[in-house]
Amino acid sequence: MNGKIRQFHRWTAIAFTLGVIGYMVAMGQGQPPAWLGLFALVPLILLLVTGLYLFALPYVARGRAARRVAAQD
Repeated sequence: MNGKIRQFHRWTAIAFTLGVIGYMVAMGQGQPPAWLGLFALVPLILLLVTGLYLFALPYVARGRAARRVAAQD
């Protein structure tokens, strides 16, 4: 499961980068429509969620391992 979330996070980062580049190109041609910003905002929200999950993984695993050791003693 963690591997799939990492892979999703990587692909979402690529989508975010492409969305930002597309928005910058559109800004170079004048004022872009407001909905165009959503192409970068939606992947950014997904990056936030998956990034927080991946950030918390080592701490959760460490806590679970400590509880297992305490339960065995």
